Amino acid sequence: MENVVRAANLSAVPVDLTAYFNNIGATNRDRLAEGRLNVWKNSFPAEELPDGTELFRCTQVPFRFPRTGPARLDNVVCAGQRIDLPPGRWDWIYLLACSERRAEDVVHLHYRDGVADQEWLRVSDFWPASPPHFGEVEAITCRRIHFPRHVQAGIGPRIWQQRLAISRQQELAYLRLPDNIAIHVFAMTLVANGWN
Repeated sequence: MENVVRAANLSAVPVDLTAYFNNIGATNRDRLAEGRLNVWKNSFPAEELPDGTELFRCTQVPFRFPRTGPARLDNVVCAGQRIDLPPGRWDWIYLLACSERRAEDVVHLHYRDGVADQEWLRVSDFWPASPPHFGEVEAITCRRIHFPRHVQAGIGPRIWQQRLAISRQQELAYLRLPDNIAIHVFAMTLVANGWN
């Protein structure tokens, strides 16, 4: 299987979300007004995020963090997108995500035999708050936040690592994201605990 990363009894496949990116969540200092994390057009400082050229790891899970840059789409604002998945029997779907305020909504998991399950995706606000509302792992914390016309130090926006359980021991075909514009997904990885 292509792109499989193995470590400590984990088999992990980062999912390429590039074709689904529809939003700018990271900006450079000279392009602050491009940010679209919320209605106030905040954004993460691009220079404080992983550069997107190598795998980014949070806990043991490898992610393909998006490349950021001027006018570059770098995250998925959830709008019911169908995400096709590589074949395999997976235990978890790990996400790097954040939300405008905290949000919870349903992801639909579609299996190759035609069965579909619902799993709740719960993501805390990117705005600093402690502890995370849903028990996520803090994946990335920045030292400042971008506003459309200025940079504000001392406000550490966050991207969270969250996961969805895959309860059936069958192959997934695709998932359908919720229709919830508050939720932003930057990266996704499928993980099996050593038996995939």
